[in-house]
Amino acid sequence: MRILTTALLTTLLGMPAHAERVKDIASVAGVRTNQLVGYGLVVGLDGTGDQTSQAPFTIQSIRTMLAKFGVTIPDNVNPQLKNVAAVTVTAELAPFAKAGQTIDVTVASIGNAQSLRGGTLIMTPLRGADGEVYAIAQGSMLVSGFGASGRDGSRIAVNVPSGGRIPNGATVEREVGHSFGAEPWVMLNLHSPDFTTATHLAQGINALLGSGTAEAIDAVSVRVLAPQDPGQRTPYLAALEEIDVRPAEAPARVIVNSRTGTVVIGNRVQVRAAAVAHGSLSVTITERLDVSQPEPFGRGETVVVPHSTIDVSQPESRMFKFDAGVNLDEIVRAVNQVGAAPGDIVAILEALKVAGALRAELIVI
Repeated sequence: MRILTTALLTTLLGMPAHAERVKDIASVAGVRTNQLVGYGLVVGLDGTGDQTSQAPFTIQSIRTMLAKFGVTIPDNVNPQLKNVAAVTVTAELAPFAKAGQTIDVTVASIGNAQSLRGGTLIMTPLRGADGEVYAIAQGSMLVSGFGASGRDGSRIAVNVPSGGRIPNGATVEREVGHSFGAEPWVMLNLHSPDFTTATHLAQGINALLGSGTAEAIDAVSVRVLAPQDPGQRTPYLAALEEIDVRPAEAPARVIVNSRTGTVVIGNRVQVRAAAVAHGSLSVTITERLDVSQPEPFGRGETVVVPHSTIDVSQPESRMFKFDAGVNLDEIVRAVNQVGAAPGDIVAILEALKVAGALRAELIVI
């Protein structure tokens, strides 16, 4: 395997880039981040913390924390602390993170605190999905938003002042176990499932390392033989990530955003032979009031008479023809010639889909 790895590195150095790298379209199975979460307290706020009457869990947390330091609050005393806020603390533990390294944390209020600006997070354990503590967070908050309020109840806020971040605010205390190197092969998982891309990836690896080195398992996974020695496996994977692979073209697809009227048509979209008639009917109703007056020295009365005018405008309907197998450029050119609006284009595409003339997937979001 050492000779195989060296040969792979040598081959890649002289190989011209002509497609996408493996590291841009796939990831190694098992190499993933892990989510951490914790519950803590932010102190030192300028009167913008939780209203303890509406957030009793904040008082419970304060009592528990002070009890650990030997401070006991009588049961009949209900402290009103406006400079404390109960928060959730979240972080992502990077793969292969080692004890002693630091990671960023995100802090968000779970009570009714108005702002966390200027606060400090007290030591908070961060737990994984298994309930074990993997990091400890503590530090001063960085809040990008701010808020201000008046006595009449008016309030203005920019961004979200009830949340913030602490760069390098948590220290890793425990490493996450992994199976990296436990098997005589590695699994490469594509970011976008595609049978053609998976086949091209396996073929590209086999062309460099020999037949049977890589095998496409399904539309996502490609299994590649790899050395089990950690000293060889790491440079071996580094070389695999630099292999150039020609990904498959995206499937023929038309995406319509019904809210904004945006239409995105893929390059491979084609239609069968069809004729489309496009036209519109416009009805305009104008209302005005006329005054009817009697003749001089007459006995009549002046009255207001409503007068309505209805105009119907129907532009000349135009029909255009799609020949079988026309491409994207011809579709856009034909639609633009009749002056169709985005809404009209959506109607035309839907009609073609119903008629079975649109050779593409139509997605409306």
